[in-house]
Amino acid sequence: MNFDTLVLWSWLVPVLPLVGAIINAALRRSLSGNTSGGFATLMILGSFVVSLLLFMGHDPAAHPVKIVKFFDWINVGGMEIPFAFQIDALSLTMMLIVTGVGSLIHLYSVGYMHDDKRVATFFAMLNLFTFAMLLLVMGANYLITFIGWEGVGLCSYLLIGFWYTNTEFNYAARKAFVMNRIGDVGVVLGMCLLFNLFGTLNYVDIMDRAGSFGTGHGMIVGATLLLFVGAMGKSAQIPLFTWLPDAMAGPTPVSALIHAATMVTAGIFLIVRSSVLFELAPFTKDIILYIGTATALLAASIGLFQNDIKKVLAYSTVSQLGYMFAALGLGAYSAGMFHVTTHAFFKALLFLGAGSVIHALGGEQDIRKMGGLKGVTKITFITFLIGTIAISGLPPLSGFFSKDAILAHAFQDNKVVYGLLLFGAVLTAFYMFRLLFLTFYGTYRGTAHPHESPLVITVPLMVLAALSVVGGMLNVPHIFGGDEGMKTYLATAAEGILSERLGLSHTTEWILMGVSTVLVILTIVYAYGRFVKKTTLDGDPAQLFGLKKLIANKWKLDELYAMLFEKPYGWISAHFFSIGEEKVMVPLMTGVGNMTLRAGKVISRLQTGNTSFYVFGMVAGILVFLLITLFVN
Repeated sequence: MNFDTLVLWSWLVPVLPLVGAIINAALRRSLSGNTSGGFATLMILGSFVVSLLLFMGHDPAAHPVKIVKFFDWINVGGMEIPFAFQIDALSLTMMLIVTGVGSLIHLYSVGYMHDDKRVATFFAMLNLFTFAMLLLVMGANYLITFIGWEGVGLCSYLLIGFWYTNTEFNYAARKAFVMNRIGDVGVVLGMCLLFNLFGTLNYVDIMDRAGSFGTGHGMIVGATLLLFVGAMGKSAQIPLFTWLPDAMAGPTPVSALIHAATMVTAGIFLIVRSSVLFELAPFTKDIILYIGTATALLAASIGLFQNDIKKVLAYSTVSQLGYMFAALGLGAYSAGMFHVTTHAFFKALLFLGAGSVIHALGGEQDIRKMGGLKGVTKITFITFLIGTIAISGLPPLSGFFSKDAILAHAFQDNKVVYGLLLFGAVLTAFYMFRLLFLTFYGTYRGTAHPHESPLVITVPLMVLAALSVVGGMLNVPHIFGGDEGMKTYLATAAEGILSERLGLSHTTEWILMGVSTVLVILTIVYAYGRFVKKTTLDGDPAQLFGLKKLIANKWKLDELYAMLFEKPYGWISAHFFSIGEEKVMVPLMTGVGNMTLRAGKVISRLQTGNTSFYVFGMVAGILVFLLITLFVN
């Protein structure tokens, strides 16, 4: 691929969804739902096709990294930052995930949102969200990535609060916005530190020079910790994860886009992109490992007792993100990215499947009022079953391969973490099959009239189900005769992957896979007996007792955050208002206003209407001006 073609195509990838956003926003009052949705889908589909052409034309052996510079952007003092894209294996992988899965979510939205009065606005926001995410993954320096980073934060705020007349939804949007801003502070400070160290924010230059710093260098550790703070916010890790489950307030396609293909993967991407730096900071990697493992377990435990179909999936996302961060903490960057990819397939499938169920039941989201849907919504059931098996890590579906890669690295480097992650996998299988059984098995417990969704909704489900089945083939391990193709491919873009070492014998790997598979199967059998044979329904948190009640109440974390941050902030704000505003600023501004008013009245007396007086005043003014000039000189 020659350079001119590369420039044109790489430029088109983010611009197409941007054009879709602008046109949909400008014509939102005149476009029909199908027209705006169809146009938005075509734009993102076009972006996917161009990304695919770039992927096919990319030769990682000959030119592993290509920098496409469009113009000099910032040139102040010693700071030179071009507006440029970095086309390599990592950015291409993310571009295909964002645009590929994003296209299916756009198509699904045409059917799901066609009755909404603001459907054109919705598609404008959805296209803009995709544009921002593409900017994030294609940027050749931290600053362009940060612009996309902020863009997805803004778009998520708009989309989560899309139905803004609902006060709770507005609160959820604001919560997401604030928590992400906390993380963003870390990214900004991290960028400042990196610029101070390297004199540039370009990825290639920083990674090339990073080797001159020794392992454990204080400034590198500081910079990586700050970048990780940003990743915690965007990718919902402890303690900045509570916004993600509340983000379910947005329309279901938004949930799918945020949870599967875009926003939450940003933190993983940032760390893999900066993997050379993180390899120099073992302390930071340990922090990532422990927080990722804790997040995986905490979120999985909360998912056990949720009754809202979308909330269960939301906590499963947080838990799976914990697995990805645990992989990064272990230095298994390729395993983390592999799980990002397979997770994009089956989580988008599960969220869109949940949306299809909600659509079939006229908006019902409580799984206690579902049941018996497998005979009515057959396509939704079969595809949801595939997604459930995939996320549970059963062979030969995609989730098995990616989760097994993480568990294998954990077993090699830290047996305690391996045990905890294995326990998390068991919890995952339990709450996901609880969700499946209570939704599709038994007898129907609601009052709606269930029906299968139209093809515009079910076709994306079928495509994602197929990807969830075969996605594991992207990185087949040596034990199955594969060559870990995805790992080899990504290693050309992220040098940290070259440091990965998995030295387990095949016998050990077989045993590990056997143990996790047997445990998951036993869990499914237990869940079948509990939720199909007996149809055990959990009450609301207020009706539960002891530890179960605490877990169902999300470990009281929202209440803890409210006590530690929200209430003190509210108290300080109220006192600033009552003292600073009411007793200082208001009297001050009122006094200045009254003084100005009185001065105006005095001066207005000079307006006599006598022309001679005005001429006299003008001459007097000129004389005063001349005297001042003479005095100064």
